[in-house]
Amino acid sequence: MKTIYLDYAATTPVDPAVAEKMMGYLTQDGCFANPASRAHMLGWFAEQAVEESRLQIAKLLNCDARELVWTSGATESNNLALKGVAETRRTRGRHIITSTIEHKAVLDTCAWLEDQGFEVSYLKPNAKGVISVEQVAQALRPDTILASFMLINNELGSINDIASIGALLRDKAVLFHVDAAQAAGKVPIDLKTLSVDLMSFSGHKAYGPKGIGALYVRRDPDLKVLAQIHGGGHERGMRSGTLPTHQIVGMASALTLAGERMAEDFAHLKSLRSQFWQGLSALEQVSINGDFEQGYPGILNLCFSGVDGEALLMAIKEVAVSTGSACNSASVDPSYVLSGIGLSREKALSSLRFSFGRFTTPEEIEQVIEIVVRAVNALRN
Repeated sequence: MKTIYLDYAATTPVDPAVAEKMMGYLTQDGCFANPASRAHMLGWFAEQAVEESRLQIAKLLNCDARELVWTSGATESNNLALKGVAETRRTRGRHIITSTIEHKAVLDTCAWLEDQGFEVSYLKPNAKGVISVEQVAQALRPDTILASFMLINNELGSINDIASIGALLRDKAVLFHVDAAQAAGKVPIDLKTLSVDLMSFSGHKAYGPKGIGALYVRRDPDLKVLAQIHGGGHERGMRSGTLPTHQIVGMASALTLAGERMAEDFAHLKSLRSQFWQGLSALEQVSINGDFEQGYPGILNLCFSGVDGEALLMAIKEVAVSTGSACNSASVDPSYVLSGIGLSREKALSSLRFSFGRFTTPEEIEQVIEIVVRAVNALRN
């Protein structure tokens, strides 16, 4: 039986239209030259493709193209934002605010900054995985220089009120970084109206290629980001390295397509999630981790009480799902995100994350419902 893929939060397949576009920037017959090679026309064409891609993404996000810095993905963007700002603002203060359920790319970076003499306050979210603006206000100190929160949580689908948090931080002159890896192309983002200083993006979460991302850095003479990768001074000195034209074109094409399809994709995911949850109603003691009403519909984290999550994974091996973030899938410990919203160890270990996507069909959902119900009943018996 063909594997049914319900792990879109871990990565998405590249949309065929995007893959086709990328092929034109790979081979000798295409635009393969180094975009930094300004001594010949082939390099100019590659550079043009890179800058047109930057403009495409800037249009989707409603920002200035010069505010986008290419990176290898959201992990690097998060590192560049947090480390780059912390180093340039060290003399103003050493206090940073984040939450206990951020992606490891933020949490591990904060832990590293603590080793460098910074202090980090880790806010605990509510039971639905949301950080309130009141919590952020209470955590602020005179020496707070930066705060970092996700837009959409990768395990729960919970959505933070970035606009309200950003308004508070802007009023207090504290820089605000947002990890939007799960959000770009899926929910509207308007960087002209949001009080956000830095925002991280990834290509492979929105039907683009892996290995490419971007960091939004608001144009402000007082906002300096110290480079973490040196060698050539690319990207206005913030991130050196030969730019992968085919991946950049792929990310821009994917996000442009996602922007055009946003309402359609969102409605599709909402329908699939409702179908799936309704289908599982035949099971007892199944609960939702996160916020079903206000959360992103592409992610549904469920607790099957009395069933070991790893055993359930094995019992439904024809379905590709996960017990949490792909970055932590090798761990036998419960998800720190589920523990962070107050779940007991037993309930956290009984939970699975199902994430739906553009290519998921209602027929596949029906098949998965049947497979999961059968497996849960068998394990409980």
